[in-house]
Amino acid sequence: MPPFRIRRLGPGDEAALERLAHDETDFTDEPPSPPLTLDAARAYLNDPGVWHWHAEDDSGDPLDVMFEEIGVRQSWRGRGVGRALVAALHAHMREQGIRNVWVAADSEEAQAFYRACGYDTDELQGVILSRTLDG
Repeated sequence: MPPFRIRRLGPGDEAALERLAHDETDFTDEPPSPPLTLDAARAYLNDPGVWHWHAEDDSGDPLDVMFEEIGVRQSWRGRGVGRALVAALHAHMREQGIRNVWVAADSEEAQAFYRACGYDTDELQGVILSRTLDG
């Protein structure tokens, strides 16, 4: 059993989302975004089009972010957290009847990660990788 659990964030998870937003520089080299407001967090988490998957350790501390832009804290990289997030998202998508998945990956490291998860580069799009999920 890995030392983390995967779950989908939803209404009521505003505090977890705020912690992630506060710690966003753990995931990217980009400058920090403006602080997340409670109203913005509620709107985001109540949007049925948002599937924000989250990995956290046993204490509930967040480890990473969402599939659209998977972010794994550097200290947790190489431990299977990213793959576990992708697997959880794929399982949820299969339950919803979704078969085709695309993801934008503009860095070589991200492209290599998604290829290792079964994605192929879309020759027409370049940085878009796609995958068909098994039934």
